[in-house]
Amino acid sequence: MILGKKIGMTQIFEDEKLVPVTVIEAGPNFVVQKKSDDKDGYNAITLAYDDKKEKNTIKPEMGLFKKAGVTPKRFLKEFKVEDLAAFELGQEINVDVFEGIEFVDISGTSKGKGTAGVMKRHNFGGNRASHGVSRNHRLGGSNAGGAASNSNVPKGKKMAGRLGAEKVTVQNLQVIKFDVENSLLLVKGAVPGPKNGFLVIKKSVKKY
Repeated sequence: MILGKKIGMTQIFEDEKLVPVTVIEAGPNFVVQKKSDDKDGYNAITLAYDDKKEKNTIKPEMGLFKKAGVTPKRFLKEFKVEDLAAFELGQEINVDVFEGIEFVDISGTSKGKGTAGVMKRHNFGGNRASHGVSRNHRLGGSNAGGAASNSNVPKGKKMAGRLGAEKVTVQNLQVIKFDVENSLLLVKGAVPGPKNGFLVIKKSVKKY
């Protein structure tokens, strides 16, 4: 696992075929905290990525960074691990951890679209353009039953509301290549979020 940032999309030639790829800056990450089964009830490490100024860092986080001997970082994430002894405070983790791995799962925060109607948010078909329909072309229909017994809005009813800005995981993305010198990872296809959005990259749970 490693933390990274979406740089953008491009295309490369692979075996004489044009392949759409997302370029990700993956690492370097630093281990800033270790949690043990004896003390915390589970084994885990906290990885930190992307430098920021000390004046913009809260004191509890600053304590973690000083203890690990690293500069303040913007993005922190905790991961459960089986072998805690394999990691040390301040240890640097680079993109070469994916050497030999063909597929990865990538999580990020999707682009926020604000308030959206039912046609955009839930793919409703909408009403007719004419033939007796006026001012109701994009509405979602009734939200509750007409009888007294069911005159409430049911749970899970598809309605207009906030769209996007939620955690999305894309599985089984193929690793095309990685560049250790520049900490770059190229994966086939698209990943969630805007440019410069933070990502969590893990080995695929379904493919290897």
